[in-house]
Amino acid sequence: MTVREMFDKDVASASLGMKLMEAGAGHAVVTMLVREDMLNGFGVMHGGLLFSLADTAFALACNDGSAVTFTSGADITFLRPVGPGQRLTAIAAERSRSGRTGIYDVTVRDESNEAVAEFRGRSRSTDRPVLWAD
Repeated sequence: MTVREMFDKDVASASLGMKLMEAGAGHAVVTMLVREDMLNGFGVMHGGLLFSLADTAFALACNDGSAVTFTSGADITFLRPVGPGQRLTAIAAERSRSGRTGIYDVTVRDESNEAVAEFRGRSRSTDRPVLWAD
């Protein structure tokens, strides 16, 4: 099972308009256009949706199709507000992988290449079968 096939079955990410631009061993690039229905009460992008973009890139970077890998923990730092119409790009990169655990960093940038958020995810591979295989 490829990362592309995994992403193609990700209904949540599709509903947010995410697009997989690139994926390979330990890295992934995902984009998303910020829509009006993604704004919070202050008129800026809801933090949970920005987290979802970074988390999707992280998931794609840490899953290579051989073992189901989940998030064991993650945190995000929001650097600047994001408004409607902005195109965001989440770039995930593996920092460390040992046994069943890994650490990945994701930088989310806007269309001006300015960082808007920094995310660090910790992964845990399992013995679970790859359920998305046909």
